[in-house]
Amino acid sequence: MKLSMTLKYAGDPVETIEQAAAMERAGVDVLWVAEAYGFDAPTLMGYLAARTDRVRIGSGILNVYSRTPALMAQTAAGLDAISGGRGILGLGASGPQVIEGFHGVPYERPLARTRDVVEIVRQGLRREPLRYEGRTATVPLPADQGTGLGKPLKMLTRPVRDSIPIYLAALGAKNVELAAEIAEGWLPLFYLPERAKETWGEAVATGEARRDPERGALQVVAGGILAIGENRDELRDLARPHLALYVGGMGAKGRNFYNDLVRRYGFEKEAERIQELYLSGRKNEAIAAVPDELVDLTNLIGPESFVRERIAAYRESGVTMLNLDPVGPDPVAAMEKVRGWL
Repeated sequence: MKLSMTLKYAGDPVETIEQAAAMERAGVDVLWVAEAYGFDAPTLMGYLAARTDRVRIGSGILNVYSRTPALMAQTAAGLDAISGGRGILGLGASGPQVIEGFHGVPYERPLARTRDVVEIVRQGLRREPLRYEGRTATVPLPADQGTGLGKPLKMLTRPVRDSIPIYLAALGAKNVELAAEIAEGWLPLFYLPERAKETWGEAVATGEARRDPERGALQVVAGGILAIGENRDELRDLARPHLALYVGGMGAKGRNFYNDLVRRYGFEKEAERIQELYLSGRKNEAIAAVPDELVDLTNLIGPESFVRERIAAYRESGVTMLNLDPVGPDPVAAMEKVRGWL
C-alpha cells in the first residue's frame, strides 16, 4: 500500500510546501494539491516540484469545467516535464456552487464532460493533432461557431511521457463507474471501508468490465484524518468540523454529494440534521451533531492499535494508496510511524 497526503489549501502556501518536503523525507509517496476556490493548484504544484526530488505530485483535484481540455493536457505535460515524470492529473466535476458560483460556467453533463476531457488530454499527450467531437467539447471549433480558421494542432513541445496517470474524484454510482472504466485511479472522499462494497461494488464492477486491460488495475486512493493518541473524544473533535462542513455545507439542500453519501452509509437522520443546522448558520451545533461512529469509520483516529486496525480495513477493502491528513503536534512523525506500519 502506498502512502499519500493532501496539502492544505488554506494558509501560507510556502509554509505548506516546506512541510511537504519534510513529508517526502518521511516516506510519503504522493502529495496531492487541492484547488477548490483558493489558489490555483498548478502554480503550487510547480513550486512543489522544485522543492522535492522523489515524491509524485498530483492535482487533487482540478475541475473539468474551468479549463479547456487542451489546457489540461498542457498543464499535465508541463508539470511532468519540470518534475521529471512525477505528475498525476487528478480531475473531478466539483459541484454547481463552485462551477457556476465562482467560475460562472454552467454545471452541465458532468459525466460527458469528464469523458471528453480525459480523451482530449490523452490525445494531446500523445502529440496527435487534436480532432475530437464529443457531447461537451469539439476540437477544432466548428466553422459556424467562430472564424472558421481553426485547424487541428498537436502539442508544440514534446511531453516527458505520452501517458500521464489520470485519477478521477467520484462518489455517485455513475461517476464511480466512469472512473473504473477510463481512469488509472479513483479518489473517493469519506470512504468507509466496511461499506464500500455495498455502496460502490456494483458500479466498480460495471466500469471495470469495460476497462481497457492495458490500463492496468484501478488504483484506489482513500483515507482520512490521522490523529494518534489515547484521548479519542478529544481527537474526534479534530475531524468533526471537516465532516460537518462537507455533509452540511458543501452544496444546497437536495444537491450535496457528500450528504447523499453519508445517507447511503446508513446515517440518514444524522446527515439531515447536520445539514439543517449548518445551512441555518448553527455551525457549532452541526459539528457537535456529527456522530462518533461516522468519525471513527471514515478516519484514522485513536490509539495506535485502533489506527492499525483501520489501516488493515482500508487494505482489505481494496484501497491501494492510503491518503492521510495528519493533525497533532508532530504530523511528520505520525506519517513516519504509518509508513513503518505499511
